[in-house]
Amino acid sequence: MPVTEHAILAAFDTAGLRTTRPRRVIAERLADYAAAGSDFATEELWQELQSATPQLGRATLFRAVDVLVELGVLDRIELADGTRRYRVCDRGHHHHLICTECGRIEEVDVCVPDAELQSAASGAGFELERHALEIYGRCPRCRSASSGSATTPSRPSEAG
Repeated sequence: MPVTEHAILAAFDTAGLRTTRPRRVIAERLADYAAAGSDFATEELWQELQSATPQLGRATLFRAVDVLVELGVLDRIELADGTRRYRVCDRGHHHHLICTECGRIEEVDVCVPDAELQSAASGAGFELERHALEIYGRCPRCRSASSGSATTPSRPSEAG
């Protein structure tokens, strides 16, 4: 079930943020993204909301996105080219497959076992708090578009 505007406003309340008109507009648009299963960049969201709500401050939007990431309402996803996309989380623990050519993002339920994560963290002297796993590759559409031809990806991929 997609995250609703009400759930996003409740998250703002949990963070001690008042329900203001700008936050209602943000929550409404994020609920639309959730219903569509779409991801977004903060700059795209800013442009969309500015046309409808010119009084929305840029800092308000960016702070709201950061708060929602901290609360687990939004996932922050690093693309292969170093840019960030965000996705409204409407389910439990999951990770992402990211196409290095078109930037398509798919949620997957695969994860490294907790014992391995704990071992890796403690071996480096860390205490594990949380983790994120992003898997990079080419989606079926991009693979079929370039099959048989020696094309180069439209986005530079990062090693790792």
